[in-house]
Amino acid sequence: MLDASSLAGRIGARSGVIGTPRRIWLALAPVDLRRGIDGLSGIVQDVLGHSPCAGSAFVFRNRAGTRLKLLLWDGNGVWLCQRRLHRGCFVWPAPGETSFSMTPAQWQWLIAGVDWQRLSAAPRTDWQV
Repeated sequence: MLDASSLAGRIGARSGVIGTPRRIWLALAPVDLRRGIDGLSGIVQDVLGHSPCAGSAFVFRNRAGTRLKLLLWDGNGVWLCQRRLHRGCFVWPAPGETSFSMTPAQWQWLIAGVDWQRLSAAPRTDWQV
């Protein structure tokens, strides 16, 4: 039997707010962002080699780097969200693999339009004045 507080917690978890995904994956190759849920899910499965409904978030970028789309299956449905920068572009890892996993902190910096790769870089030890 559920008490009121655990029921409220379950309702809050499904109240329309995107929860924290298990992992966040960036698709490194640019994608045509006119694609919807089915098209992006196909890329996740066929190109990235992941299950689109396993609880991970998948992030796609357009060629110009000014727009992102996030695909997340949460067990009850699917989220498809878009973010657009009016100035500048999103910093993306260099190509080499098909996908890149990032931390939630890196994700927060990425969507803010900040160079998240520089935030975790070790300072140069050979630098001199």
